[in-house]
Amino acid sequence: MPRGDKSSYTGKQKRQAAHIEESYEKHGVNHKEAERRTWATENKISGGVRKSGSGRKH
Repeated sequence: MPRGDKSSYTGKQKRQAAHIEESYEKHGVNHKEAERRTWATENKISGGVRKSGSGRKH
């Protein structure tokens, strides 16, 4: 998986990221910078990529 690949993120994380990105763009941040900030923010909120499965996170 190359750097920047978003396929491992859950649907919920992708939806949250879309809302975060809209917010950044609404506040005048250009698209590329908004995308970079979006994923940094999402990683901080969720702790990175979540893998599905019961009892994965202790």
